[in-house]
Parts: sequence; C-alpha cells; structure tokens
Amino acid sequence: MADKNKLEKLLIRSFANRDFNGEDPARKFLTPINPESFTKNLKVNADTRSGHGNEGAEVRYKSTAPEELRLEFILDGTKTMESYGGENSTYIQKPVKEQLQEFLRCVYDMDKNIHRPRFLIVFWGSEIDFRCVLSNLDINYTLFEPDGNPLRVKINATFLKHKSREEQLAEAKLSSPDLTHYRKVSQGDRLDLMAYRIYNDSNYFLQVAKANALSHIRNIVPGTELYFPPFDKNEA
Repeated sequence: MADKNKLEKLLIRSFANRDFNGEDPARKFLTPINPESFTKNLKVNADTRSGHGNEGAEVRYKSTAPEELRLEFILDGTKTMESYGGENSTYIQKPVKEQLQEFLRCVYDMDKNIHRPRFLIVFWGSEIDFRCVLSNLDINYTLFEPDGNPLRVKINATFLKHKSREEQLAEAKLSSPDLTHYRKVSQGDRLDLMAYRIYNDSNYFLQVAKANALSHIRNIVPGTELYFPPFDKNEA
C-alpha cells in the first residue's frame, strides 16, 4: 500500500514512438523540486463568422483543441532549497547547467532516429498522467554565481496532449459527416459514391476533390488515401 505521507516527485518519461513504446530510461527527468502548482487548459474552437450585413453570428463548433498542461518549477543549485530526500537528494546536488541539460534532453532535444523531439508522459502522484509532446518552453535564469554560472532557473513548460490517429478514430463516430475522415481508395471506387457513403450526399465530391488537390475526379488511383473534411450542409 502506498505511503500517503511520502513525497512523490514529478517524473517525465520519454518515448520514441507515438504509441508510447521505445522508452529510453536515460532520457527520463525527475524534478529535483516539485512544482508548487500546475494548470490544465481546455479549449473549444468556435466559428463566429457572420454573413455580410448580419448583426449577430451563430456560434458553430469547429473542433476541440488538444488539452494543455502547464508546469512551473525551479532548478536550483544553491543547496538552500528543500530537497525531497531519497533518489532526489543526490540529484539536487548537480549543477544547474547539468539539471537543465537533462531536462532538455528529455523533452526538447531532437531524437536523430525519429527526426523530432520525443513523445512524453508526465506523471505526478494521482493527479497527473499526461501523454503529450512539448509545445512551449520558457527558461528564466534568476540567480548567478560571481563568474556568471547560473544558480537558479525557473522553468515554464507547456505540453499538448497527444493521441495517435488510431486513438482518435477509435473515439470518434466514424459514420458522422461532421468529422474528418480518411479513406483508402479501392479498385472500382468512385469519388461521388465515396462522398455519399460519408456525407449521405454525393454533391460533396467536388469539395473533396478540391481538398485533396485532385486534377482528375473520374479516375482516382487505388491505394490513394483521401481526406474527407467536415462540411457545412449549406455548402453543398
């Protein structure tokens, strides 16, 4: 049974694959001093455009933005701030430069094998279990030694919740015409019939052709993946 009085440190694990496989234990990061607070941001994107000459506008749903997690914490090298003991008691003794390098290697640095920063999971107690990628990072140097080496750095990091395309499709209602769809063309498929199956209206095939920059709409190549965006019914 977990000790409720034991202080747990915020942990960031990094992965090579978008399905969160391929963890590199050497790239994980344990905060030497836990955040005093964290912020989660939820946002719905709405279309509030109004027609010409109209005074008001109907608010239409466009999409739900990825959830954001914002963390603020301190990297300290003065040895005067509280240490949480155990594994952390040795980590806190590292110079601030080394602490920052470990953090950047985990969340920001390019992984040459995947040609991008790595995928992350942020853990903290029972409150945070967040699969994400880094979105924004501010590094504020606030205290220095006489020779200019930093003694304290404040980190403000924003992470975007990440879901693989497979997860998104599994959660979505695949038959809904109000959602984005991707379909692979099979032998004998016609664009107007594919549009009818998704939108229940074959008249959308011209918009689909435009969205995919198709030069020919009659002969679509089998194996091609087509993008079917959500359309307003009034646009058909």
